[in-house]
Amino acid sequence: MAGKNVAVMATDYFEEAELTEPVKALREAGAKVEIIAPKAGEIKGLKHVELGKSVRVDKTLDEANADDYDALVLPGGAINADHLRMEEKARQFVIKMMDEQTKPTAVICHAPWMLVSAHLARGKKLTSFFTIQDDMRNAGADWVDEQVVIDGNLITSRNPDDLPAFNKAIISAIGG
Repeated sequence: MAGKNVAVMATDYFEEAELTEPVKALREAGAKVEIIAPKAGEIKGLKHVELGKSVRVDKTLDEANADDYDALVLPGGAINADHLRMEEKARQFVIKMMDEQTKPTAVICHAPWMLVSAHLARGKKLTSFFTIQDDMRNAGADWVDEQVVIDGNLITSRNPDDLPAFNKAIISAIGG
């Protein structure tokens, strides 16, 4: 994975483990990982409903260019996912990575909401946190309750319990 650059896009109140564990696994595999967010500084994490750790933002959405990355990871957390999908630049970044450049795009928990807002869910087999399955189906996705679902370059997973399989799928898709 040396020489591979991975973008992790999030905003405040991401689910801590869904950001920190993929970042750790990717870095241990040799990838360079950058945290991208709508604002500079730090973004706050949650451990379910309790405040979690903050992480430093490497680039803002204004500074990041999808051409510079080999893969994209979107961690969940209901607040993070709901706020991030309303950012036009975030939607455009995801469209470029996943749809136009067909790079590995790994999305977990509530983060598949971004796929709905970016009009990328239709016709995709995917999974998510169970509470948003109706949103996925209503957007035209084939929602299934499985630990990890791979549909082309899209990797989806349900929740923090699935992180070992999710991380393995990400690394495999990038070529590690």
